[in-house]
Amino acid sequence: MKRILITGANSYIGTSFEKYMKHFEDEYQIDTIDMHGNLWESKDFSVYDTLFHVAGIAHADTSKVNEETKSLYYKVNTDLAIKTAKKYKEDLDGKFGQFIYMSSIIIYGEETNINKKRVITSATTPTPSNFYGDSKLQAEIGLQPLSTSSFYIAILRPPMIYGHGSKGNYQQLVKIANKLPVFPDVKNERSMLHINNLSKFVKERIDIQDSGIFFPQDDNYVRTSHMVKAIAEKNGKKIYLFSWMNWLVRLLGYIPGKVGRLTNKAFGNLVYEKRNRENL
Repeated sequence: MKRILITGANSYIGTSFEKYMKHFEDEYQIDTIDMHGNLWESKDFSVYDTLFHVAGIAHADTSKVNEETKSLYYKVNTDLAIKTAKKYKEDLDGKFGQFIYMSSIIIYGEETNINKKRVITSATTPTPSNFYGDSKLQAEIGLQPLSTSSFYIAILRPPMIYGHGSKGNYQQLVKIANKLPVFPDVKNERSMLHINNLSKFVKERIDIQDSGIFFPQDDNYVRTSHMVKAIAEKNGKKIYLFSWMNWLVRLLGYIPGKVGRLTNKAFGNLVYEKRNRENL
């Protein structure tokens, strides 16, 4: 029986993974630990085959935060992740262990464009556009030197995660689907990842016990309008998709300022190349 510790209690990803793994409870023991405060530092990590580190501060409106909040992002998303991995490695004392870190596509920046397809490959250099993305990238940079032949570091860079109970940008689409009777049917493409597919991917990493950088995504790219329609239908609402004004929507993408930014955020093209499911 494999023993797995989820470091970060009550997180959406952690609780979803724990629920998913109940289907295999005869093969895995799943424990969770709260990373607030210092009590976690006294726990013996050496009894676990894998630590799945999901503790962190999620994406927020990065334009409306002070320096103290920015510092907190680095303290939690960067320093805590590295400190946890180092403790795990020390507790193992040479025994084999695997540390899985939840990074994000956000390390490549938030640039999306309705009029240009952006494809991220294994050769794409991370260029975070704000402190949130940089805090994730700095954690990766600090974690990778810890990897050895007996201590594996697996870094996951998922795109937007969606599914029942998910938060962030997905909730913005839910609000749109529940309020609007019509929505532009712009042909864009986005890499996305359903929470169940993420849980399955994490289980695969644990079963294989591998290391490296991974780019999990759903098999098919998503069109924003199709997802909005699917959400609406799931909630018993009808929404009409129209394309006769797509030229105007695309034109809005060129306008500087808030209008252009929101247009490109909603209808921009941002994908991982399809072969980027394996490690580098």
